[in-house]
Amino acid sequence: MKKTLTAVTLAAATAFAGAAQADDAKKLVTVVTTADAQTQLMSMVLTMQSVQQGARAQILLCGPAGDLALKDAPASATAPQKPNDMSPQGLMKMIMEKTDTTVEVCAIYLPNKGVDASALLDGVTAAKPPAMAAALIADDTTVLSF
Repeated sequence: MKKTLTAVTLAAATAFAGAAQADDAKKLVTVVTTADAQTQLMSMVLTMQSVQQGARAQILLCGPAGDLALKDAPASATAPQKPNDMSPQGLMKMIMEKTDTTVEVCAIYLPNKGVDASALLDGVTAAKPPAMAAALIADDTTVLSF
C-alpha cells in the first residue's frame, strides 16, 4: 500500500511539475506578413527552433503570408528551398503536427481573399482580434515579425 501511495504521489508531483513548466514556458507569437518565400521559411525555422527550446508558440499569418494557410497554396508556399528541401507551408504543417502551436490567419484575410474557412488547411482558423491582441501585449510574450 505504501509503495502504491508513493508511486501515485510521485506521478501526481511529476504531472504538476510538468504543468507548472508549461505555464512558465516562454510565449512566442510569430507574425508573418511577407510574400517572400525565403523569409516565410525562416520565420517557420525560428518558430520551430523556439518551440524545440521550450517556447509555446502561436503563428499569425496576414496579407500575402496568409496564403501559406491555403489548401490550394501558391507554388511559392509549397516549393522546396535549400538547404533542406523544405517549403514554408511544409514546415508550418510540421510545426502544427508535432507541437501544440496554433496557426491563424488575420481576421480580415478570408473576406478580403474572397474565400471562407473551408479554403484553409485543417487546423488553421481565423484569429479573434481581442485574443490575439492580448497575446501580443502580454508581458511574457516575445513577438517575431516577418
